[in-house]
Amino acid sequence: MRKAVLAVLVTGVLTWTAVWTALGVDNLGAADASASERDIVVVVHGLGRSKSAMWLLASRIEEAGYRVARVGYSSLRQTPEEILDDIAGQIAACCHGTSPNVHFVGHSLGGLLIRAYLAEHRIANLGRVVLIGTPNTGSEIVDNLGHKWWFRVLGPMARGLGTSPDSFPGTIGEPDYPVGVIAGVRNGRVNEDLLPGEDDGLVTVESTRIDGMADFAIVNAGHAALRYDKAVAKYTMTFLRTGSFGRQ
Repeated sequence: MRKAVLAVLVTGVLTWTAVWTALGVDNLGAADASASERDIVVVVHGLGRSKSAMWLLASRIEEAGYRVARVGYSSLRQTPEEILDDIAGQIAACCHGTSPNVHFVGHSLGGLLIRAYLAEHRIANLGRVVLIGTPNTGSEIVDNLGHKWWFRVLGPMARGLGTSPDSFPGTIGEPDYPVGVIAGVRNGRVNEDLLPGEDDGLVTVESTRIDGMADFAIVNAGHAALRYDKAVAKYTMTFLRTGSFGRQ
């Protein structure tokens, strides 16, 4: 009985192998070679999150034909220097010299980390960068609440995200590569004392702007929801392809 079952399984495997060969997908090596020829997109999450927070956007980018490398870090325990060393090692391991172009997409703090990384590391095949809900000029929330005792729970990185010139955002130079910025606006403004003007609940629209950006777009979504928003995904893919957002 076991021999009969084994014979059936072997016959099935040989049959499907023949089918895949006829379709031009005759081995995994060919698939890997094809994958290595695609651009790669490094995706970096925000404060207090993990790589899993970017799963939907990463999936949409993959469906558009890119390879994706999700980079993770511990924002609540590590210092800014430790975080940058951490992500630098991950990027070096996954992406250097492995594809025609290496693009970057960052949500919130992830965008600042991308900018800080690129300020210190040159990538010969650097493509384009998309920053989503990133406080490029710092966070007014940190200015107003950073002195509270409970804010220390968020770690040293969070405390360094204010708007002063010596803050973490304030020490990152202007980009010399193509950057597209996406800001969110949520319905209703209930925290005008903490976040003046339009905001996504955590980051003001004005603070997402950065000198030298190639394009700028605003979507109707809260800060966390930006990661899942379809318009954000479409804008991101359009910018990676063309260097501008176009208009949906």
